[in-house]
Amino acid sequence: MRETLFNWLRDHIDGASCLDLYAGSGALGLEALSRGAASVVFVEQQRAVADSLRKLLQEWGASGAQVLCQQAREYLLRLPGDRRFDVVFLDPPFAASSSGELSSALTALASGGLAPAARIYVEHSKSDPILWSEGAWQQLRTGTAGEVRYHLLAAASERGVVTT
Repeated sequence: MRETLFNWLRDHIDGASCLDLYAGSGALGLEALSRGAASVVFVEQQRAVADSLRKLLQEWGASGAQVLCQQAREYLLRLPGDRRFDVVFLDPPFAASSSGELSSALTALASGGLAPAARIYVEHSKSDPILWSEGAWQQLRTGTAGEVRYHLLAAASERGVVTT
């Protein structure tokens, strides 16, 4: 899935400002950095996991990375008004997607924090349909792998979107 995702994003990663909102191991944000993203904000609520990610980034000498230990919802509520992300990764634990947290994150992002032509990657359990406002988002790509559904979205207001 990761290879598919980064093939979809190949024209959007170089120099991008990225948000890995449910970072966990940081795999998506780390991949973005390795493919030329200018910066990645990793948001992870578990202290031990966030500390491990900080240590890994330090060992790699990764520049442009920031690890924040807080809940995704809290981060989005306090998102600086001038902060704009080109790429956002939303890959929460399956329990969070089924609880409606993923839909809440998409609603918050629709209100701000995105650069023009931003791309949002969403991953969730196949058994949990994701609900997002059709008026706010345009689905560019979608796929299924095992029990996982994944989507690439853009703001619905973006006209003339070319998908590959």
